Amino acid sequence: MTKNSLAPLLIAISALSFSCNGTKQADLIVHNAVVYTVDSAFSTAEAFAIRDGEFIAVGTNEEVLSVYQAKETIDARGLPVYPGLYDAHAHFLGFALTFGQADLTGAKSFEEIIDRLKTFRESHPDASWLRGRGWDQNLWETKAFPDRSPLDEAFPDIPVYLVRVDGHAAIANSKALESANISGPVTVDGGMVEVKNDRVTGILVDNAMGLVSSVIPNPTVPDLVRMLQEAEAACVSVGLTTVSDAGLDRTTIELLDSLYKTGVLRIRDHAMINVSEENLDHYLTTGPYVSERLTAHTFKILADGALGSRGACLLEPYTDAETSGFLLFNLQTIDSAIARIAASEFQVATHAIGDSTNRLILDLYGKHLNGENNRRWRIEHAQIVAPEDFEKFGKYSVIPSVQPTHATSDMYWAGDRIGSERIKGAYAYKRLLNETGLLAIGSDFPVEGINPLWGFHAAVTRADKDGYPEGGFQPEDAIARADALRGMTIWAAYAAFEEDSRGSIEIGKKADFVRLGKDIMRIPADELRDVAVLQTVIAGETVYERALD
Repeated sequence: MTKNSLAPLLIAISALSFSCNGTKQADLIVHNAVVYTVDSAFSTAEAFAIRDGEFIAVGTNEEVLSVYQAKETIDARGLPVYPGLYDAHAHFLGFALTFGQADLTGAKSFEEIIDRLKTFRESHPDASWLRGRGWDQNLWETKAFPDRSPLDEAFPDIPVYLVRVDGHAAIANSKALESANISGPVTVDGGMVEVKNDRVTGILVDNAMGLVSSVIPNPTVPDLVRMLQEAEAACVSVGLTTVSDAGLDRTTIELLDSLYKTGVLRIRDHAMINVSEENLDHYLTTGPYVSERLTAHTFKILADGALGSRGACLLEPYTDAETSGFLLFNLQTIDSAIARIAASEFQVATHAIGDSTNRLILDLYGKHLNGENNRRWRIEHAQIVAPEDFEKFGKYSVIPSVQPTHATSDMYWAGDRIGSERIKGAYAYKRLLNETGLLAIGSDFPVEGINPLWGFHAAVTRADKDGYPEGGFQPEDAIARADALRGMTIWAAYAAFEEDSRGSIEIGKKADFVRLGKDIMRIPADELRDVAVLQTVIAGETVYERALD
């Protein structure tokens, strides 16, 4: 190439960054905003510029506008902008699958569930199984697990399988039990097939659920892709730019990877790998997987069940039942898995609800971590913790990954499960924060709703959507708004080793942000749940937008 032919090329390259008046070129500028950067000083700014999917300038209106011009400019009209919201513990795949099932959330009786199933079947006449999710017997007058008889009467010719709201119990009708060859009592390690008067009631708890779920036909790949896209659209509409996917197998992770590589999905996904021999053997050999929008560097251990279905493992029996719950794996299996992961570059995240399980996992972590460290191992939920075990979170540098809406969903009946003394160590988010200096905040959707602002509201008020109870449930464990925002942005990113690339609005980080119609840091608490999302942006690309009402 000659000197003369090189000159136009150099001029063209220069024009990519500088305009004719000397200002620098950006793809997008947002100005006249209240920008909560969530940097280390929790500072605010007025404007920022983006190029190639990253923040390249953050400052005052004058500092940004005097230096940069852009193809697109947004005048935020004084409204707030936050880093993209990050759900630190969710089930993105599980949420996607609900788009092919009956929604049973909030049903006030088993009769209402039957009615909803009939309506769903009318709109899905070709379905080979009738599936649903979201029932909660604690909302019913009897508050007892249902029996399969009404399902048999209403649906004698199609197998029915309905998952409880927490995902840790299900009810199956006779046709579904027949498909799984269940005709009488069955013993299942880490689970229960409920039997009354020598008759299987249809209730399956924790590992027993797999007896039936394993024979349900999987959705076709095109159907699953469609459901994942619907789930993504719902998530970005509430301001989520990153979700954790708490427990996936290799085949699902590889499917997701293919969808990201082809641009089918855009929301970022921190995929946690289910602990199984197959998954351990594969990923411990290949190592962590990290791409632009999908990561798989965390193993998820499901140690016990849930409080609502009495599968959470407690130090002492439930107050309202003659059981202490159970572990889903034996101690040797859990310890062996943790030991193998400890010898690798992978992170461990363990589901622990009951105080017995939290103690067990904290002690196993301590055994393998040897004091303070930067492994960032996590306990997912950390729901009931014995008083003497809180200090172990700080001692072993364990991150509590919590879901504030669990407290406000469970508060009506949790005291009946575990009594007035143990409840003091339950949903203790402020105490956990004091021990560790940070919380990773999520929702556990579809166990709870996907809207992160519902979790923000629950974290700072400890009240439900109606403001009940006055003053909040165990209000001493409410956290400050700034900490709630950190928990669903920079702390969530930190908990996944992603704080250098996302979680705050700072130069060099991925340009993920959300614009809201009201400032959640300042408005009255009773308005928090209803704040509108105006725009959700991932890597500088608008993935959701609506006009301000």
